[in-house]
Amino acid sequence: MTKLSVNINKFATLRNSRGGDNPNVVQAAIDAQRFGANGVTVHPRPDERHIRYNDVRAIKPIITTEFNIEGNCTEQKFVDLVLEVHPHQVTLVPDALGQLTSNHGWNTIEHQAYLKDMIAVFKNAGIRVSIFVDPIVEMVQAAATTGTDRIELYTEGYATAFHTDKAVAIAPYKAAALTAKALGLGLNAGHDLDLHNLPYLIQEIPWIDEVSIGHALVCDALYVGYENTVQLYQRALGNWKD
Repeated sequence: MTKLSVNINKFATLRNSRGGDNPNVVQAAIDAQRFGANGVTVHPRPDERHIRYNDVRAIKPIITTEFNIEGNCTEQKFVDLVLEVHPHQVTLVPDALGQLTSNHGWNTIEHQAYLKDMIAVFKNAGIRVSIFVDPIVEMVQAAATTGTDRIELYTEGYATAFHTDKAVAIAPYKAAALTAKALGLGLNAGHDLDLHNLPYLIQEIPWIDEVSIGHALVCDALYVGYENTVQLYQRALGNWKD
């Protein structure tokens, strides 16, 4: 089964646009789990423009499924937060300071030694590690030497090309996923996944362990409701049947 982790950053973006605590991001995390998600993802950034560091601290005690914290480990503040909160998984993403959204994976060849050191920090604390990787076989191969438990395939390229030619769109992802499988790496996926492109991704790469979905899921929830949307995504993953 491919697990669904709901990224609740967009709830925090909406809250921050007006100040106050509406919508309440802790309640958003509680409800994601209550509605059937297998986990909750947050991605605190240094400027705290959506999820704040104190949100992460407040969310941890209410987690009944899995907690995944994404972020850039070159920021010591992020490293300290992860070690303090101790999530089930940390996903290392090479975001630049002030970057609007994640848009590339690690160069696991160039940053191999650095990643080995940072991954060891989190694994020694008993935290599962995943690293954001582009669908390039050589990057997956180098990722396997860093000690990471999993990779997360950055799926924007797949989502962009899906409506033009889904077979072409999936090809590099399938090659990368097969490489990860052969090397014994766990496999996550995320970025721009939605109800349209998700079923084909899972059909072609059924051994994906987890998908992290936020923007599209929250957009869908505006129209059909949060609970219904979480369940629609579980059906898209093939986890729930009508």
